[in-house]
Amino acid sequence: MYVCICNAVTDSDIHEAVEGGVRNMRQLVEETGCCINCARCVETAVEALDEALAARRGFLKVVPTFEVA
Repeated sequence: MYVCICNAVTDSDIHEAVEGGVRNMRQLVEETGCCINCARCVETAVEALDEALAARRGFLKVVPTFEVA
């Protein structure tokens, strides 16, 4: 899905940016150019960024360890 029509940024682009190290909106704007023209996409971009960060956190969760008695 396109998030930023002006700069052709998709939700997949945002997920890839997060995988590449983006952790906040400032970094996302610098990396993708998202939100710099008309800024109509800011809310959707924030939602997509939050979703991508949550997915990354879920992926990085450590498998629980078992205590040995």
